[in-house]
Amino acid sequence: MIYCCEEHVDIALDTIVDDYETFPVLSKIDVDNLSTNCEYCQNTATYVVANK
Repeated sequence: MIYCCEEHVDIALDTIVDDYETFPVLSKIDVDNLSTNCEYCQNTATYVVANK
């Protein structure tokens, strides 16, 4: 699972495809759970990209 901001969502999608060779699942984080940071730039994460 990769937490990412709007700017880095394309990189996170590519990473899941490259690492797991499967379709990524993109989910938007609820407004209440916005305390998580992007794994690429430390901005507030808006999406979770996972392999299942």
